Amino acid sequence: MEVEKCKPLLASYAGCLINFSYFEMKKPNTKIYRADALMLVTAIIWGSGFVAQRAGMDHIGPFVFNGIRFALGALVLLPLMKYKGIQPDSDKKRPQSFLWGGGIAGCVLFIAATLQQIGLVYTTAGKAGFITGLYVIFVALMAWFGGYKPDAGSWLGAVLACVGLYFLSVTENLTFAPGDLWVLIGAVFWAAHVLVLSQLAPKMDGLRLACTQFAVCSILSLLIAIIFETNTLLGLKAALIPILYGGFMSVGAGYTLQVIAQKDAPPVHAAIILSLEAVFGAVAGWLVLDEALSLRMFVGCALMLTGILTAQMWSQMVNSNRMLQLKQACIRKT
Repeated sequence: MEVEKCKPLLASYAGCLINFSYFEMKKPNTKIYRADALMLVTAIIWGSGFVAQRAGMDHIGPFVFNGIRFALGALVLLPLMKYKGIQPDSDKKRPQSFLWGGGIAGCVLFIAATLQQIGLVYTTAGKAGFITGLYVIFVALMAWFGGYKPDAGSWLGAVLACVGLYFLSVTENLTFAPGDLWVLIGAVFWAAHVLVLSQLAPKMDGLRLACTQFAVCSILSLLIAIIFETNTLLGLKAALIPILYGGFMSVGAGYTLQVIAQKDAPPVHAAIILSLEAVFGAVAGWLVLDEALSLRMFVGCALMLTGILTAQMWSQMVNSNRMLQLKQACIRKT
């Protein structure tokens, strides 16, 4: 009889031990950490790219600049694809899937890159960095309407990142320059690009998808450049270094790392980490253009890093609290 009375308690205690072991032995998701590291490198490359993009606009038009740099980015991937070989993936069963997938991603990329590049002709790099960074919020809103439910840490991290971007890139007398609206609309399409890749990257080979979207963006940009722009060989020669950096690093390396990383990264976390490009853009401006980092900018950097840590550590903190509650419940029942 005593044993029968103890059975419910023993069963409850066993359940507590099982749950406790789950939280105690659960290992960090190394794939997500790897994706975070790749996206951080991408943010560094893109942040430095703001300097190159701004410098290039002093010599050539935005469409030819984007057309050439995205063509270089696509060419960079060709030998890498040949060396690595296309791994068996879901797109191998449907050979045409990477064409429509890369076409969609390339069109969205073309719109986003064009609006940003046109905006950089008329506004400052600092304002462009902040306004572009607003795609952090746009991603959260779009993902929310699309059925994805970001946790509280993602929302809080996104808000902190945006506040940090404000302190980093916007002065007290913020006014809308002619290019600001272009960059703001572009931020919406950067958010759409993040979500498109979040859907496509897990289903297709990353290198093939990246190369296809670069080629589509390059072709569209060069077609518009031929029709509407007037560029010279002297201008292209003067913009050679910015073009090379933009092609081989910002496009070839940066966007490819983004595609690979987003196979394992939640879309809101990806947007927050990639928004750090504004921080690294400010550092690059200080190193290359002798732009001073004020106390206000340092506060912005600190807030953004806090946002990153909040988004990354929130789920672990919640799991730790649950583990503690289960442990206390088991102790009370004993």
